[in-house]
Amino acid sequence: MTRLKEDDISKISTMLTNYDSELIRKTGCSLREIAASAANRNAKTIFSPRPKVAVIPMTCGEGIIPGFAESVASILNYLSFTAFTTANCDVAGIYEAMSKGANILFTADDNQFVAINLCNGAMVSNSEATGKGYIAGLARMCDGLANKHVLLIGAGAVGKGAAWSLARLGALVSIYDISLPTSQRLVNDLVREGYPAKVETDLECALTKHCIILDASPAKDIIHSRYITGDTVIAAPGIPLGITEVSRRQLSGRVLHDPLQIGVATMIFEVL
Repeated sequence: MTRLKEDDISKISTMLTNYDSELIRKTGCSLREIAASAANRNAKTIFSPRPKVAVIPMTCGEGIIPGFAESVASILNYLSFTAFTTANCDVAGIYEAMSKGANILFTADDNQFVAINLCNGAMVSNSEATGKGYIAGLARMCDGLANKHVLLIGAGAVGKGAAWSLARLGALVSIYDISLPTSQRLVNDLVREGYPAKVETDLECALTKHCIILDASPAKDIIHSRYITGDTVIAAPGIPLGITEVSRRQLSGRVLHDPLQIGVATMIFEVL
């Protein structure tokens, strides 16, 4: 799991309204609508009482990312859930969350970022939810993905979630990963379930053949301007962003990228 930096998330809580407006311009849907769709939920459902969500900081590993828990809570509150950050960390934070009546826990360490519903036992990882959420957004940017060729870059945890979502939406998936065995395993899993999928072994060649791209890799500046056309649409959950600055200017409103919002929003709807 890519470790975020404080600078990646410092403005999330103050920019959510602007972020959502931009998301609507790009996809035609709000953050709540995209997340609910990714989790096969109705975005208009009003929960009564609203689930109480605790975000618990963890000090293990490399320690707390300043502002991370607060940013997660701000996203959940923006979506009209009742979220709070525990004053305590680790086990003491879990105890505090449950003492205050939390129904759902959000917490992360160096290896996993998860949401757990204490009432129904549902659990989801951020990687899985992020993959699903970005495909839901990409589908809206492309007016559907059925029978369309899509290049998936990165077959890690986020890429796997994205690949299965792409397949279920009827996309024709090509997968590139720096580790050929990793991409081959994912393709084999998809084909075994009856979905069309193939391995790409040359990233440059693959980029020239595709105008719909999901970049789930942690590699920086791998998508250059020479690969961008007027039809190119890119969803990029990967951190750092794999699109060069020149390419971003060319793409204008045809790139979907954020550090936390879509993944966190999809997580909460996945565990309801």
